[in-house]
Amino acid sequence: MGVVSRSVGNAFRNKVRSGAVVVILAVAIGLALAMLVANQAVGAKVDSLKSSVGNTITVNPAGSRGGLGGGNPLTAQQLEQAQAVAHVTSATGVLTVRLGNTDTTGSSAAGTGTGGAEGGAAQPGRGGPGFGTSGTTSLVSAVAPGSIGQRNNSNGSTGTAPNASAPPSFSIPIQATGVATSATAAGSAINITGGAGLNDFAAASTQALVGSTLAEKNSLKVGSTFTVQDRTMTVKGLFDAGDAFENNGIYLPLAATQSLMDQAGQLSSFSVQVDSIDNVTTTQTALTTALGADKVDVTAGSTNLESAISSLGTVQNISLIAFIASLGTAGLIVLLIMIMVVRERRREIGVLKAIGASNRTIGVQFVLEAMVLVVLGTVVGAVVATFASSPIANALVSGNTSSGTTAAGPAGGPGGLGGGGGFSRTRGAFAGAEQLIGTISTSIGWQTLVLGGIGVLAIAAIGALIPALLTAKVRPIEVLRGE
Repeated sequence: MGVVSRSVGNAFRNKVRSGAVVVILAVAIGLALAMLVANQAVGAKVDSLKSSVGNTITVNPAGSRGGLGGGNPLTAQQLEQAQAVAHVTSATGVLTVRLGNTDTTGSSAAGTGTGGAEGGAAQPGRGGPGFGTSGTTSLVSAVAPGSIGQRNNSNGSTGTAPNASAPPSFSIPIQATGVATSATAAGSAINITGGAGLNDFAAASTQALVGSTLAEKNSLKVGSTFTVQDRTMTVKGLFDAGDAFENNGIYLPLAATQSLMDQAGQLSSFSVQVDSIDNVTTTQTALTTALGADKVDVTAGSTNLESAISSLGTVQNISLIAFIASLGTAGLIVLLIMIMVVRERRREIGVLKAIGASNRTIGVQFVLEAMVLVVLGTVVGAVVATFASSPIANALVSGNTSSGTTAAGPAGGPGGLGGGGGFSRTRGAFAGAEQLIGTISTSIGWQTLVLGGIGVLAIAAIGALIPALLTAKVRPIEVLRGE
């Protein structure tokens, strides 16, 4: 106890100097701990991104991605085959159809045909059961077709003859998506703003989720009714998908959609979840092989996700280097301080050796004295790191990521029947690396403190022991003579 008590007392022999040393060590140790915490938080974010973002593979019928049809519809049997592929954690099928407004359809059917169509036949793309639609609904589209939509659904001429009849009115079809579970809709990044999600997925279900834009256009609220084909549907909930065009749609139970559209067992696409982004490429190949390259189009991947992970890897390297450098700085500070302290107390060391103190005892005394200062610096540094780690981590990430990318396409264009004019929408699939990463959350746990503390104490011990042992090797008579 004599060595320990003497070491603690010596640490505060010069209170002003000791306080300054503690502050300097606190800054270095706090920075080291902050960098260690940032490194761990970024590593956790990388693991999270790999397991939750960019690990989705989409399976469509072959040739269908152009929006004009292609291969045969997907089936429930193919969905089971996809679920059996290695590294696939889940596979969910949806059936997406387009519904034309009932009144517009009737008007189109009763009108005079143009462009070579027979009188009484519904014009393709005019809201009736022709091109682009699979059925009818009492809902009125919340999106106006605009000039592009009207032109794409005209009779093919650039003008109207003076005596020609006006073409039937055109209404953009409403997208109806049949989902197998409530989680399927939730996976489409929608936010339930009223009511609740679907919970009846039977073929006879009358539940529906309605987009906010469509609900406002048709004065719908939770509990309101409308028709799809000949079935009366009840609004179970309202959703917001963050985009006026995406909100011009409805979600229905999958089995009910298949029944209403007479497409039993058919699916428009699969959404396949892979256990990690590292396995996406091999799983994509395996799915193509299992389902047949001539039957399906398998797409996956996001260059922005790869950019995000690459940026986070750079941040990890920077934080690791900064952690090591901060530890080295703390060790250098201890070394320089202890060299000064040992030189000031050479006479004390000579006296201790003269009365029989061993080199080990002298070395332990100075090491413990340094440890007292380092422990105090670590406590203060941990407080500093608690407040500084999150800003430091996010500053490093912001400096190594790029901003989002705006999708190049006319508003309403992806549906093929939209119509406004400008290039106005930023789509989630095109979100930049910074949007994918978001905010880095940091926390200092006991494991971090233990790991950082061990590193700091080890360097501090070396920094204190070296000057103490070098001085302890001097013969007492030489030390005392020099004094």
